Amino acid sequence: MSNEINVLVIEDEAPIRRFLRASLPSHGYKLIEAENGEDGLLQAAMQRPAIIILDLGLPDLDGLQVTKRLREWTNTPIIVLSARGREDDKIAALDAGADDYLTKPFGMGELLARLRVALRHLQQHGGEKGEPVFQVGVLRVDLVRRQVFVAEQEVHLTPNEYNLLTTLVQHAGKVMTHRQLLREVWGPAYTEENHYLRVYMGQLRHKLEADPARPRYLLTEPGVGYRLAIE
Repeated sequence: MSNEINVLVIEDEAPIRRFLRASLPSHGYKLIEAENGEDGLLQAAMQRPAIIILDLGLPDLDGLQVTKRLREWTNTPIIVLSARGREDDKIAALDAGADDYLTKPFGMGELLARLRVALRHLQQHGGEKGEPVFQVGVLRVDLVRRQVFVAEQEVHLTPNEYNLLTTLVQHAGKVMTHRQLLREVWGPAYTEENHYLRVYMGQLRHKLEADPARPRYLLTEPGVGYRLAIE
């Protein structure tokens, strides 16, 4: 069928995958399958599915981690399938960036309805935030593999350094205020801790810039915040 809709299923339970494989194609969906979180992230980047169906209980990564990593670079609708039925589990998944939540066991009719809702949202808002690999000059950030390179040499960043860099990548070319960056990277309780930004931006520049005192990529907007160059 030429107008099949690609759906990525990230699910380690073979019976669930078989059930979906047997049911969804007759409704116009083409399945892409992944048995763990890391493979799911790679498939999402390579195949660019229209919708992602995600299990929370994966063997390598927790589904919440997978959701957060996907949301670093794509708005593709994510429907969570999980045996975790408590309200706080659902809230956590939705807060992490999932669009919908279906508790196992589930009926095919309900899943099909959720897929139709996801497709309507996709048509209204679009799917992609940007490319999963950001590059400017010799700086390259692979958002799927969580790797950073300068002139093809991998640079190892601490978790906070990486989160600060990817927040700037997500808003590349735009000025991010100190408060915005502090809230995104450290949380709402840290929006006045400007010294955090000075310290970590200094560390990032020493790792990524040829001349940290005259940055090419990580630019300061005096009195306002920082901007990641896009050219």
